[in-house]
Amino acid sequence: MNLLTEELEAMVRAEASAMEQKGEMSPKVLEAVRERGLFKLLVPRELGGHMLPLPEALRVFEGASRIDGSFGWLVTIGAGGGYFAASMEPEVCRALLSPREAVIAGSGYPAGEARRVEGGYRVSGRWKYISGATYATLFTVNCVIRDGEGRIRSFILMPEQVKVLRDWRAFGLKATASHSIAVEEAFVPERMTFDIAEPYPVYEDPLFRYPFLPFALTSFAAVALGIARHFLEEARALIEAHRDVWPSRRVEAGLEAVARMEERLERTITEFYRTVDDTWEIHCKRPLDGEEAESINIRSKEAAQAALHTAQTVFPHLGMAGIMDDAPANRAWRDLHTACRHVLLSSLG
Repeated sequence: MNLLTEELEAMVRAEASAMEQKGEMSPKVLEAVRERGLFKLLVPRELGGHMLPLPEALRVFEGASRIDGSFGWLVTIGAGGGYFAASMEPEVCRALLSPREAVIAGSGYPAGEARRVEGGYRVSGRWKYISGATYATLFTVNCVIRDGEGRIRSFILMPEQVKVLRDWRAFGLKATASHSIAVEEAFVPERMTFDIAEPYPVYEDPLFRYPFLPFALTSFAAVALGIARHFLEEARALIEAHRDVWPSRRVEAGLEAVARMEERLERTITEFYRTVDDTWEIHCKRPLDGEEAESINIRSKEAAQAALHTAQTVFPHLGMAGIMDDAPANRAWRDLHTACRHVLLSSLG
């Protein structure tokens, strides 16, 4: 099944400007995502998911991000929640992830506090950058347990327990609704908590044994690579559109820069997937050792920074046309910079 059709691409790009202005995915695009099961790429088939091998899922993340940055980011984040399926209590997982509309939004940062009470915990906190906050059917957050030991545990919250604070005002990935959420004294039953380091032996897919950091890094790197591809496509189109206005020397210099960066980006993408594919094959046979896992992390960061470099190199060639925020090339440039500022991808940390 081709999940990213030309029809979907045309629809998303037609909606992209309006989604950016509104700050969230349009109902039309959201329905298309649900219809194709794009939020369920990594959900077990028993629960209505696709359960793609990670390398295949990463290529979908990249392809979705080439269509549009915000779209790709939301597909990646939404699908990425499937990683937690094996960590949830099986009955809870089945109830929460089986519905067609099911999608997780959340944060791995331990910005909350939990205190034990009879039957579970009382949770309070505020978490930033919760992509897809406006349509999530459940939220996962990390809290420090108030027990004197500072243990961290993950908690599942339902939308009615969460207040969405519409504070996402970044200059890129505007349509991702990456707002903060606040929770005050919400009761979370014990069965609605989990530890990703202790998965249940229910789903045997290799994904659920894959280290979380390489999983996150490869996912975000795939987004950066897809957005960079989109940027270069739009940059070439913008330069070509000004062929009759700009001096020929300027046009040719711009197109030459695009061609050089396209070649560099394709080399980067090839190297990225070679590392991903080779290490995934190893992982399916035995656990990755520290050096192998670190090679994935390094390659992912290098890929994202190379993607960013391609945009930085070409952007000056777009002149005044490139600084207009309604230009598709400008939106892709902003989206790429925003994605690459994620703490896991940033060269600055």
